[in-house]
Amino acid sequence: MLHIKLMLALLLSLACTTNVSAAGLHKTSDTSKKLKAQTQPAPPATDVPVPVPVPVTASDTTKKITLPTGPILIDQIVAVVNNDAITRYELEDRLGTIERQLKKQGTALPDTDMLKKQILERMITEVLLAQFAKETGIRIDDIQLDKTLQRIAKDNKFPSLVEFRAQLEKEGVDFKKFREEVRGEIITARLREREVDSKLVISEGEVDNYLINQAKQIGKGEEFRLAHILVLVPEQASADKIQTTRQRAEQALAQLRGGAEFAQVAAGFSDAKDAMEGGNLGWRSADRTPAIFLEILRKMSPGEISPVFRSPNGFHILRLLEKRSKENPVVITQTQARHILIKTSELVPENEAKSRLMVIKQRIEKGADFSKQAKLYSEDGSAAKGGDLGWISPGETVPEFEAAMNQLEVGQMSSAVQSPFGWHLIQVLERRSTDVSVKEKKKQAQLAMRAEKSDAAYQDWLRQLRDGATIEYRLEPAL
Repeated sequence: MLHIKLMLALLLSLACTTNVSAAGLHKTSDTSKKLKAQTQPAPPATDVPVPVPVPVTASDTTKKITLPTGPILIDQIVAVVNNDAITRYELEDRLGTIERQLKKQGTALPDTDMLKKQILERMITEVLLAQFAKETGIRIDDIQLDKTLQRIAKDNKFPSLVEFRAQLEKEGVDFKKFREEVRGEIITARLREREVDSKLVISEGEVDNYLINQAKQIGKGEEFRLAHILVLVPEQASADKIQTTRQRAEQALAQLRGGAEFAQVAAGFSDAKDAMEGGNLGWRSADRTPAIFLEILRKMSPGEISPVFRSPNGFHILRLLEKRSKENPVVITQTQARHILIKTSELVPENEAKSRLMVIKQRIEKGADFSKQAKLYSEDGSAAKGGDLGWISPGETVPEFEAAMNQLEVGQMSSAVQSPFGWHLIQVLERRSTDVSVKEKKKQAQLAMRAEKSDAAYQDWLRQLRDGATIEYRLEPAL
């Protein structure tokens, strides 16, 4: 019966620690229970009578069983963000995923402790965004999420979501986690559009000055393939904090000059969203490259790494991979289109918005005038003009809208098309190929300025979000 006594003691010891949960980030009500469970001592084992001594053989005396003398740690909290906890299990799980991605890309792994810190900071930002989205009523239902996943599967050349899922699981990707990551990315995109992009204002004077400066600084049609490291400076940072941040950037530069791979250093140091992809920015035309970057780039040759330099966001390091020039006229295809938009909201869910749009579509197919239906029902600024959007150049609309529009023939009307704004009915009126005129160059410059301003404004907004949050780090020495 000795083994029964030992088993009961072990079960009682386990029972005192099972309140510690490895649950997700959003189980906020259990946070205090988790904290107590980590330090609660195990109760003593209950004695079980042993009626008759059992003969012990010589072989039994060599087997020694050691019972735990304290609580068994199932999980630990590494950070508390407002009322939400991030656990060590979640951090280690994310670390494993990132390391597999880096290995698959052929990127040497950075220092593990440094990578953990980078990942933890990203997880804190994700929790803050999820909390803000919940507080302000942004949600993505399963129907919209499934449609997004189907588009991702199609973009990756898989005929169905089932086959796409099978491939992910074959590569060791947990599909449920992947699904929730995509949901989070959609929510982040909607937050950015609502809180940042929709509030940007770019004047005609700014556009004109931008074009003049671009012409002065670098030749026409020049393009650069870049890799980038960004070390963010917190908003209203003290002089000591700024100096510490600069030293971190200089440490990254020292590793690069010592022969370390750029992708490895980016993964370990960069706060930019593309850090785990090696900091690769791809090809950037001069009009889509920040002026402060251009000042550095025109002094560099392909293969060179820039010194550390400062912008309002923080400290940067650039690597110029390639440079090319395109002096020929740029001919683009423009589309004249009109649309009807039914927006989604907490009061108008996805299914209802789509149903309303399909009723309008049926009316038009039966002979109703598209323009009149747009004036009556479209929830877009173009409604007063019968939904007419004028001539649209590539990149001027969200990707979902542009992709659907490009598939239509002249005169053809789409089915319901979903975008971050809601559900659209699109009709193509005409197409033309045109050289980029002065007016078109201004449009392209405005898009470039918007992208540049959007990145800076978004980082400012994230810093403000963090400044207004209560963030408590745990087990910092162990990281």
